[in-house]
Amino acid sequence: MDDRLFSSIDELLDYDKAHVWHPYASMPNDNLVFPVASARGTKLTLCDGRELVDGMSSWWAAIHGYNHPVLNRAVRDQLEKMSHVMFGGLTHEPAVRLAEKLVRLTPEPLQKVFFSDSGSVAVEVAIKMAIQYWFSRGDTRKQKLLAVQSGYHGDTFGAMSVCDPVAGMHRIFSGLLPEHHFAKAPPGGYDRPLEEEDLESFRSLMEAHSHEIAAVIIEPIVQGAGGMRFYSPEYLQRVRELCDRYDVLLIFDEIATGFGRTGKLFACEHAGVVPDIMCLGKALTGGYISLAATLATERVSDSIARGEHPVLMHGPTFMANPLACAVALASIDLLLKSDWEEKVARIEDELRRGLAPARSLPTVADVRVLGAIGVIELKRPVAMNPITADLVKRGVWLRPFGRLVYTMPPFIAETDEVELIATAMVEVVAVDVNFLK
Repeated sequence: MDDRLFSSIDELLDYDKAHVWHPYASMPNDNLVFPVASARGTKLTLCDGRELVDGMSSWWAAIHGYNHPVLNRAVRDQLEKMSHVMFGGLTHEPAVRLAEKLVRLTPEPLQKVFFSDSGSVAVEVAIKMAIQYWFSRGDTRKQKLLAVQSGYHGDTFGAMSVCDPVAGMHRIFSGLLPEHHFAKAPPGGYDRPLEEEDLESFRSLMEAHSHEIAAVIIEPIVQGAGGMRFYSPEYLQRVRELCDRYDVLLIFDEIATGFGRTGKLFACEHAGVVPDIMCLGKALTGGYISLAATLATERVSDSIARGEHPVLMHGPTFMANPLACAVALASIDLLLKSDWEEKVARIEDELRRGLAPARSLPTVADVRVLGAIGVIELKRPVAMNPITADLVKRGVWLRPFGRLVYTMPPFIAETDEVELIATAMVEVVAVDVNFLK
């Protein structure tokens, strides 16, 4: 049977709506979707010919934009050698070179690299590492984690179990998920002075339950899909101190924040704090191919290796895919050879200026910017379809959710493109009050 050819965009969309499940969508899909014909630089070209400036970097991953010649060449060159080979019992140069680069770029104690194929799986691996670490040391009580409210770490079951259990997206699965401990969310505000009471919830849980807590897991500085919240670097410093005091491992989920998004190469650098385990993903390959990594210290890896079960119990089929590793190497080199810090600082300044008028709007609860992240938080949730359609009419692609209209543009976005994004964000929340639920 021949593949079906769609005679029109409408026919394609009708089939998509009836048969293709999209992220966080119903089936049939009642959300608006826009068919993309191509993408280059910061622009998405729709099948009807319209061009949109992408303010999302394809969920924060495409930091160099689209169709970049350097990254395209890396994929083509690797494709000529091999597109994939199993990682069990075999190895290859792209994976080893990428591991060396990640070890060199991340804080020094992180020396061991486990590759996986998505951010959620990187978190699963981190959780396994932490629990197996304590099991190998003979302490089988430590099987819980301590997370913070408003956090998000992925959609697989282990990752869901450390997302916010009340305000998060996974409440209906609560009866199936392992039950962990959750401290109050860090107080909002990157520049907000930290008060002792801000740590009270976290400190109390550590005091009461450290005997069963294997690790703390937290998104450093920026809580992403749980609310796009920024918090004080000092909070991370105190968390590290408490983990050391109570002999608990510390996991940083840098999947959304890694590779320059916050103005530092890794968000933990804002606090000068080093975790025992770090998760990376999203921008790792510049948005080309799904790849993630979980890094650990020698203390973690050596303890597991000396245990009753000395092997880490995980092994994805597409682990260390050569195509993904090759383009990740090219993406990191492209980033480091560029003036990315200046670009992110410029985007930050432009977003601060461009989003400032929203502060005076009656529908707006807060406006915040950090690095190449700009957020307008509303007092009520947005109605997804109409506000997205209006943004598209203004030539901008954004994906609002909950009470947030936010942007994470590619680092290559020019001043006029950042201004277009910011203007569209302010205008839709100012004019389209009917787009609030």
